[in-house]
Amino acid sequence: MDNKRLSKIERLIQKELGEIFLRDAKSLPGLLISVTNVRVSPDLGIARVHLSIFPSDKGAEILESIKHNTKTIRYDLGQQVRTQLRKIPELSFFLDDSLDYLENIDRLLKQ
Repeated sequence: MDNKRLSKIERLIQKELGEIFLRDAKSLPGLLISVTNVRVSPDLGIARVHLSIFPSDKGAEILESIKHNTKTIRYDLGQQVRTQLRKIPELSFFLDDSLDYLENIDRLLKQ
């Protein structure tokens, strides 16, 4: 599949998932979930979604909750992008800890 088309699909999924998480996180005050990266396989079968969760100490717990609700999230995504995509990819969620890594490096440099 064309790289340009694939990157458009990745950006579309990232935008729509971000809106879904923003809407759902309003019920949980003090929680912020950001979609940092989406990689879709060339056959559009699988989408690897990287999430940044704040506060990071609850990251693993929130990620497990998201993984448990993957089918609901995929359905909501399908409702949002049904006019742009024929096939909604299976979603795999991963924790993006790059911000924690950068914070740790920054802390070490200040010492």
